[in-house]
Amino acid sequence: YEKEIEKKPLFVRGERYSIAMKRAVIVCGAKIKDYEFVSSFFSEGDFFIYCDSGLIHEDRFLSKVDTKAGLIIGDFDSYNRPERDTEIIELPVMKDDTDSVYAIKEAISRGYKDILIVGAIGDRFDHSLVNAYALMLINDSGASGKIVDDYSEMTLVYNKMSAEIEPNWRYFSLIAISGTASGVTIKNAKYNLDNATINPKYQYAISNEVEGDEPAIVSVEEGVLLLIKDRH
Repeated sequence: YEKEIEKKPLFVRGERYSIAMKRAVIVCGAKIKDYEFVSSFFSEGDFFIYCDSGLIHEDRFLSKVDTKAGLIIGDFDSYNRPERDTEIIELPVMKDDTDSVYAIKEAISRGYKDILIVGAIGDRFDHSLVNAYALMLINDSGASGKIVDDYSEMTLVYNKMSAEIEPNWRYFSLIAISGTASGVTIKNAKYNLDNATINPKYQYAISNEVEGDEPAIVSVEEGVLLLIKDRH
């Protein structure tokens, strides 16, 4: 369906690498209630990509950071196509990629190595699940990805990687989302693990808590885990 897409080139010679140093924020159309919390993850210089009905959030973020759209992507089946001087990629309604997945691929193709996704977890479980799995698409491209909703932050922990969970998070969970994860270790938590194995058939590393004032540390030798930090 590429021929149906209205797309203006973003880069001129010599600009790609300077843009790649910044972060892309992809705003999807799921409900956001706590705009103050979500916008606390934004940084100066973020490039905002809005997906279709994600545009309902554009003016609602409580942040000093400029959250205006740098790019709008969508088939506009849930939001009217805006008439404004902003780059727009219009997608056909009948397509394989969701608007949010297309936006992720577009951010990757433009050289962004850090991608934050908001408005991606909501009432539609199918879309929420696909968006969570899209973190693997980002990871496979060599970029890093994060999803933030009203309550939580989601990232991947994978091959020989470790991550910290700060005490301000009430709970955290590790979920095997791509086969078996082995060599899983959790330290400084209420429930610690040492060289454990987690597979999709038996998910037991759920609703853990940080013990004390030091961050908990999780690591995995082989495999992919979805790390969810929850503040409620």
